Amino acid sequence: MSHTVADLHRGEQGTIESLSFDEIPLALMEMGCLPGKQVTLVQAAPMKDPMYIHVNGSHFAIRRETAERIVLTKRLCDEF
Repeated sequence: MSHTVADLHRGEQGTIESLSFDEIPLALMEMGCLPGKQVTLVQAAPMKDPMYIHVNGSHFAIRRETAERIVLTKRLCDEF
């Protein structure tokens, strides 16, 4: 069963397996949100939209709709 960034809970991490390149903003990829990179959910607003994540040394907010398109290979529970 594959998981996405939208499935993460606060402090959980996962490694990006794939993303839908035609549905993910180019700026997000330019900031390092690419396959093989680790992503951590820092915080989520009510209803998990937006979601505040940490990837490749950067912190940024993404919409839940975008988070659902970033597939993870694994999830690890780790306090951030």
